[in-house]
Amino acid sequence: MSSKGMVRAIFLVVFAVWLMIWVMLPTKLYKNTWTPNLETTLNSTYFSGQGTNLLLFSFPLMFIAAFGCAYLHFQNKSTDSSNHSKRLGLDSATALLKRPVVVMAPLGIVSALELTFAAMFVALLIWSLANYLYVSFGNLHMHKEGEKIWEAKLRSVSLRLGYIGNICWAFLFFPVTRGSSVLPLIGLTSESSIKYHIWLGHLSNILFAAHTIGFIIYWAITNQMAEMVEWSKTWVSNVAGVIAIVIAMPMWVTSLPQFRRMKFELFFYTHHLYLLYIFFYVLHVGDAYFCMILPGIFLFLIDRYLRFLQSRQRTALLSARILPCGLLELNFSKTPGLYYNPTSILFVNVPRISKLQWHPFTVSSNCNMETDELSVVIKCQGSWSHKLYKELGSSLDRLQISTEGPYGPNSSHFLRHECLVLVSGGSGITPFISIIREIIFQIQKPNFKVPRVIMICAFKNSADLAMLDLLLPISGTPPQISQIQLQIEAYITRDEEQPMTETHKPLQTIWFKPSPLDSPISATLGANNWLWLGAIISSSSLMFLLLLGIVTRYYIYPIDHNTEQIYHFSYRALWDMFLVCVCIFIVSSVVFLRCKKQNAREWNRMQNREIETPVTSPRVWPWFSGAELESLPHQSLVQATKVHFGSRPDFKKTLLDLKESDVGVLACGPRKMRHDVAKICASGLAQNLHFESISFTL
Repeated sequence: MSSKGMVRAIFLVVFAVWLMIWVMLPTKLYKNTWTPNLETTLNSTYFSGQGTNLLLFSFPLMFIAAFGCAYLHFQNKSTDSSNHSKRLGLDSATALLKRPVVVMAPLGIVSALELTFAAMFVALLIWSLANYLYVSFGNLHMHKEGEKIWEAKLRSVSLRLGYIGNICWAFLFFPVTRGSSVLPLIGLTSESSIKYHIWLGHLSNILFAAHTIGFIIYWAITNQMAEMVEWSKTWVSNVAGVIAIVIAMPMWVTSLPQFRRMKFELFFYTHHLYLLYIFFYVLHVGDAYFCMILPGIFLFLIDRYLRFLQSRQRTALLSARILPCGLLELNFSKTPGLYYNPTSILFVNVPRISKLQWHPFTVSSNCNMETDELSVVIKCQGSWSHKLYKELGSSLDRLQISTEGPYGPNSSHFLRHECLVLVSGGSGITPFISIIREIIFQIQKPNFKVPRVIMICAFKNSADLAMLDLLLPISGTPPQISQIQLQIEAYITRDEEQPMTETHKPLQTIWFKPSPLDSPISATLGANNWLWLGAIISSSSLMFLLLLGIVTRYYIYPIDHNTEQIYHFSYRALWDMFLVCVCIFIVSSVVFLRCKKQNAREWNRMQNREIETPVTSPRVWPWFSGAELESLPHQSLVQATKVHFGSRPDFKKTLLDLKESDVGVLACGPRKMRHDVAKICASGLAQNLHFESISFTL
């Protein structure tokens, strides 16, 4: 076994042990045998009752996250193009599990592997609830004189539903931690795993709502409604739980699919109540249960704070291209050391339009071909993007913009296929621009096997054909697109006939003056981003344990003496949250400022370079007015393109006619189109099709 295989095996064993602890937690064996022994061994004057949970629930995932950063750093250093063929056997072995099996709203496109893990997670929740109730009903406590058995059981069920919701929270924050090392270790990105956050959020809210309603009914029938507003000194704060669920309800309602699509901005702003939700939730459950879900929250706060620091900087905007189809391409300066993979996204903020709104956009550039530039594509279809369009057309010398990211996959896994089918609808073509550019770069390597590429594009109007211009970069060495086995099938759905003398607006390129306050887009923590992130995770975790031990031993213990009856129950949770935030703030700030100075020195060297002249792009495609093509790359692009007017693509016929043994099918665009393609791949009619839905934002 290689060293990489051994490291991954260690991570797998640690994660399996962590899961096994969750499995054993609700059992009578854990409660009656393990807990007394663990508390005797681990609960000291330095950590009081938190020692056990810190070791069993917090340490394993923090270990994986910290050392996973080092693993990813060295993996990226050793990655080369030959790895695509080496990974083929492993990917083929798991291809069946990755095949879509469920294609339906509201779940979306779910693979067999995802369905298997979802079933295992639901089984864990059912197992935990059943064991909690078995242990509880076997030793039922009456909390009020004259209480009936069914009333006590109702209280017990309501309490255990809260325990099950806490299990969901142990996983809830990992999918939205964009810069985490945990997701790349299992081949996921934050964009592709956001649906897991949605599933867990809905499930946890259902459980917490049932937990709350159950207790309200119990208090009502036992004449204890005053318990709702009790803030106990020695046990959980009921009023904190009530406040938490009141905050959660608008977050939950606005996140429902129908509401989110209609009122996205309301959903976006309402979801920022999560800080208050976490605060009152932790006050409600206490420090011991907080330690059980600490890794996800800890890593999320590190990531969120680093993103905040990065977003405070002004980004150098070099140029913008305005296409006749209402599409914008923004070209930013970036440090040569910033590496990202195709289909990545970048968050953009324009203070002149809105200081609060951050919008994610697909990165269209390739970091290998354009080493000092990064481009994103924006479709003018909302109020924010239309305002940006007007700003760019108002003869500005410079435009202040802040960015965050880029975020994306950890490898160019799509290159392993023998044939690539890229299916897009409208502006869904944008993620494929970076894929085409990556292939153009890779063909320059001697041992790279070029996959055949079939791009199926559906556009509403003929003017949208200008989007294909973005396949060619704005500057740099003319790309050798003719060396790719590229076949583009463009379908114009609303234009029945080929336009002959249609007039189109010319493609416009705007260049901006540099500002001394601007800086290039760079990795948040520099070229060694993963190593520095690992240092932040490990250092802040150790600092937290050190400060928590000092506070507990020299402040809380002299008052409470580990009785947990004298010092206020909620104050312990407050200390935990305060120390977590302090440690993350101090360590992250120090590391970020150090890396910022290094990035500034690199930016000063970059400012001395000459600005390249942009590559001339064709103003119109040759179907309009007999336009003349101006360069060989453009000629090759047009020759590879076949335009179908007044028709729609037949995905089933195209996909089933493919003869290659390994076909990667990537779909991006409207939901119905992606679902139609996924259903064909899931039907089993062709075993050579490997489907992947690409997230894109415009």
